[in-house]
Amino acid sequence: MIEIKGLSFYACHGVLEEEKRNPQPFVFDIRLFFDDEKAKSSDDVADTVNYADVCETVKAVCCENSFNLIEKLADAVCLAVMEGYPRVVKVETTVHKPHAPVSCNFSDISFTCLRERVKVVLSLGSNEGDRKAALDGAIEMLKSSRGIKILKVSDYIETAPYGGIARNTFLNCALVAECLLPPRALLDELHRIEKAFGRERKVRWGDRTLDIDIIFFGNKVIDEEGLCIPHPDYAARPFVLAPIREIASDFVCPRSHKRVADM
Repeated sequence: MIEIKGLSFYACHGVLEEEKRNPQPFVFDIRLFFDDEKAKSSDDVADTVNYADVCETVKAVCCENSFNLIEKLADAVCLAVMEGYPRVVKVETTVHKPHAPVSCNFSDISFTCLRERVKVVLSLGSNEGDRKAALDGAIEMLKSSRGIKILKVSDYIETAPYGGIARNTFLNCALVAECLLPPRALLDELHRIEKAFGRERKVRWGDRTLDIDIIFFGNKVIDEEGLCIPHPDYAARPFVLAPIREIASDFVCPRSHKRVADM
């Protein structure tokens, strides 16, 4: 891990008009997590993360933008670092705003943001309209989504409808992607893409123009309202498992601890 402390720049971030006009100091503490074993043995800068370059990246984000909130500033720094330095698997950024316009006495106001590089597995399906065009289009939209990098896409397969409600045959596939977004943000992006292809959530398990499900999000297990990862019913769905076996057979489910190939 590399830690950068007290990196400071004058910039215009804040809600008030005077904050947007008059620069004030913002101080950054940044922790960069990466596999440092090769650097320790090679003593070669090419095998590490160049912290001088990272400082310039933070400077550009801070000084070339104007955000209302330090939450947004911290997240923008995290995302820029993750995108610019593929060796970094996780970055933690704390933004300090020591001259914040607060009437009370205080020593510091700060916000800490964390971003991770996670492999996700998604399942896609369509059984209304031009099914292939919907899947092709969804994949293209995912490619253009910031914070998502598609690594593998399975072949398309035709499958019978599931759940006893839908009538039309599905076209299904799966993909593996590298994701810099947190789970909820990824879910929001998938819903945006579904909506772009006319998805309407009227009847559960009904016919649909496009369906994109998060099957795995790294090794995370999440049970929240509207978000359950791994997908609760994926192991009972051949149309999900077959494409995933093709492209991620060695992926280990964090709930069952079984390889996809063994399911």
